[in-house]
Amino acid sequence: MTDTWIVTIVADGRELRVAPGTSVAAALLGAGITTVRRSVTGEPRGPLCGMGVCFECRVTIDDVPYQRACLVTAKNGLRVTTAQQDAS
Repeated sequence: MTDTWIVTIVADGRELRVAPGTSVAAALLGAGITTVRRSVTGEPRGPLCGMGVCFECRVTIDDVPYQRACLVTAKNGLRVTTAQQDAS
């Protein structure tokens, strides 16, 4: 596999390299990022349904909040911020 078949995104300041067609949620999970937001009571939340129904995978993508990570395809240079980043 050559680099032309790799997509690079930045999640919480960390560079992630994934295959084209990978969702942002899959990229985050593949990197070990399982908590992407917190509930109103502070409980950790992460991707659950993988098809946009549950809204548990909401992240900020390129400064646009409340994006469902499972519905967004990773593209070169995409910037993702999760609750992990917000908490630090």
